Amino acid sequence: MSNRMNMQGNQACAMGAIAAGCRFYAGYPITPSSEVAETMARELPKVGGTFIQMEDEIASMAAVVGASMGGAKAMTATSGPGFSLKQENLGYASGAEIPCVIINVMRGGPSTGMPTRPAQGDIMQARWGTHGDHPIIVLAPASVAECYSETIRAFDLTERLRVPVIVLVDEVIGHLVETVDVGALTPPAEVSRKLASGPADGFEPYAVTQDMVPPFPRPGDGYRSHTTGLTHLPSGFPTQNPAKAKAALSRTTDKLLHHADLIESVEASACDDAEIVIATIGISARAAAQAVTDLRASGIRAGLFRPRTLWPFPEAALKAATANARAVLVPEMNQGQLVLEVERLLGLNRVHRLNKIDGEAITPAEIVAKAQEVLA
Repeated sequence: MSNRMNMQGNQACAMGAIAAGCRFYAGYPITPSSEVAETMARELPKVGGTFIQMEDEIASMAAVVGASMGGAKAMTATSGPGFSLKQENLGYASGAEIPCVIINVMRGGPSTGMPTRPAQGDIMQARWGTHGDHPIIVLAPASVAECYSETIRAFDLTERLRVPVIVLVDEVIGHLVETVDVGALTPPAEVSRKLASGPADGFEPYAVTQDMVPPFPRPGDGYRSHTTGLTHLPSGFPTQNPAKAKAALSRTTDKLLHHADLIESVEASACDDAEIVIATIGISARAAAQAVTDLRASGIRAGLFRPRTLWPFPEAALKAATANARAVLVPEMNQGQLVLEVERLLGLNRVHRLNKIDGEAITPAEIVAKAQEVLA
């Protein structure tokens, strides 16, 4: 059934969240993500959900964590300075394995930077923004339709794996308006977290299970649960025993490797015979797709590699897509972040940078010119 409508990227994130079962949103308006909150404020009450505008970004993240601990599918959205303020409570959610989704619509920085201009400077912050070795999943949509579908996937992953999921969008994608046939998209599955069952006596809220994801004790079901940000035993109580601390921390990160097939998603286009592969995300990937077409028309065999799942980074997929290429070009609207991961995996010799930090998106012509320069 066709259900075509004009949607903005930010609106699509909100509508995807509601379709996935999100029923709690706490946030604070901040450019260029405010339309997510505006849409949730309008639409959530229609499905029996709750929208709360909090006093600041720190409280917003705390409210989302609390709502999720109460059993609700919960989300917030922010940008730039707000994303920085959320990091402490995001770290708590990672350590305590509390499901939640965070939309981060990137803008120019640092500090308040350029609130209305596009940038891609939060790539590394999305992975390493909070302290310590922490589990995190980051998805990077490149269209309005993907803002909808990847937000749904974010809820599926956070509920299945008990790990926070960030949907990383740049300002252009967030404010882009495209016609989306929602009826043609894969309908969201009824994905909910694995709940505790069986006898309450002896229940361990962080039990070691075969899938590495402990069952979630829903409030009111009679299971005693001790939740703390301290490194904890399967019982939930703190430990500084070296062997037990290592086991606890390893499980939270190893579970992402264990479920890599579920998490990873990439687009690799025209890479098999490519002499140059362009690796990028977001609006830069939209420009790169056109650049690939233009380069091929000029006789240069170009390909596109775009990770929809940005973190954990799809290492094997990148290596496969670039196996036959003489060069790899990484266009991004920052001073060099995604390229660091590409260089780590492929070495410095054939990886080239195209960086732009002036508040303008990278154009197809700029990518074509750089690719021609690299191959000259």
